[in-house]
Amino acid sequence: MTKQNLTLDLLRQEAGQFAATESAHSEPILYGVTDGKAVGTYLEHKFQCHLAEKYKYVCGSSARGIDFPELAVDIKVTSIKQPQSSCPFRYALQKIYGLGYALLVFVYEKFDDNKLKTGRLYIHHAVFVDQSRTADFQTTSGLRKIIENNGNTDDIIAFFAERLLPVDNIQALELAEKVIRNPPELGYLTISNALQWRLQYSRVIQEAGVVPGIAKVY
Repeated sequence: MTKQNLTLDLLRQEAGQFAATESAHSEPILYGVTDGKAVGTYLEHKFQCHLAEKYKYVCGSSARGIDFPELAVDIKVTSIKQPQSSCPFRYALQKIYGLGYALLVFVYEKFDDNKLKTGRLYIHHAVFVDQSRTADFQTTSGLRKIIENNGNTDDIIAFFAERLLPVDNIQALELAEKVIRNPPELGYLTISNALQWRLQYSRVIQEAGVVPGIAKVY
């Protein structure tokens, strides 16, 4: 059977179907597993295998950085108890203009069946976040307010300092001028400064299906 090319629409459709199936599946190798990274690896690998049976696409790697480089989409798997994950830090403007790729976020709750010795991942949410919405909410909303109030580059640079944006003086000036020329879209992630960005998803879960660019696929 000839496989068809994977598209964004098909990816979102398959993510919803996969979430429904996986939520009802009991898995012995998950029994007793508490490491969130191990759970995430299991779910991502299983979803990739599910897709590979039906579609042609380029599978990402650590070298490419994201799971679906041709579609510019990365998978994130996180627990409902604390919906967050990390991603590579590239440059400070990701907080203002987005990560540069979309996110497919699976939010699960894990249950163990002590009698059957199996684990089950109930998927509470599967959310697709368009790359235009992957900037930091407080940073983008603050910058948009400054621009609405006729703020200038000095105001924006001061805001960067208050937000502890990881830029030097030259970078801050260049970025402030860019913001004046090209005001950012409102992002819906919470992105914390660190050696790796720490992404938090409570807001995108809340706004899925309400805000354009944030779709609830399950």
